[in-house]
Amino acid sequence: MSVAEKLQRKEMRQTSSRQVRLKLVYVDVWSLVKLTFLIWLCLGIVLLVASVLIWVVLYSTHVFDSLDKTIRDVLNQPEFSIEKSFGIGQVALFAFIIAVLNTLVGTALGAVSGFIYNLSVRFTGGLLVGFQNQ
Repeated sequence: MSVAEKLQRKEMRQTSSRQVRLKLVYVDVWSLVKLTFLIWLCLGIVLLVASVLIWVVLYSTHVFDSLDKTIRDVLNQPEFSIEKSFGIGQVALFAFIIAVLNTLVGTALGAVSGFIYNLSVRFTGGLLVGFQNQ
């Protein structure tokens, strides 16, 4: 008997599935704050890495040189350079500042949403969640 036949026989067996319905009536705000902090921290790291990688790709494909030439022709400014105006350090610093602000604001919004949910449970009775055992 092959493995495929054994698996097929297992699927044909009827298993009793039991469904449980639970209400979520309380969210621990501190746990929610920790979770949202970690999520926004990871997203901030992704933002920082993506910003630097996009800058490196644009620099290595000479997109900045093409834009410099076009802007110099349009504005008649021979000294203009995008690389000097928006260097990799400035881009990384700006992305870092935005990531820190997003982390702070996202964490605060997570705490506020936990408080709001706990207050709204008094009026709505909570969130009904169904689980099934397979």
